[in-house]
Amino acid sequence: QVQLQESGPGLVKPSQTLSLTCTISGGSIRASCGWIRQAPGKGLEWIAAISVTGSTYYSPSLKSRTSISMDTSKNHFSLQLTTVTPEDTGVYYCTTERVWGQGIQVTVSS
Repeated sequence: QVQLQESGPGLVKPSQTLSLTCTISGGSIRASCGWIRQAPGKGLEWIAAISVTGSTYYSPSLKSRTSISMDTSKNHFSLQLTTVTPEDTGVYYCTTERVWGQGIQVTVSS
């Protein structure tokens, strides 16, 4: 059974770049992969997705600051979010094949 695990810093300073990685175990990348986040007290927000052919898709509101990539040889995919602000604080989830990671708490604070 495919399992996903997010990794990255739990604390990022404003204006810095947030880099997260999602590692897949129990299988290989076979479908589109994506990132979703949930800010405190708010609903889920879709961030970005990447297909197995490398096509990328971004939320219009985050597109200018977001980059998603995939490394099938390492069985992982990554997210970069530049120029973060406290509004980027939240739990970030990775997902593929309707499987979700447990989420990683990211706090943007000086």
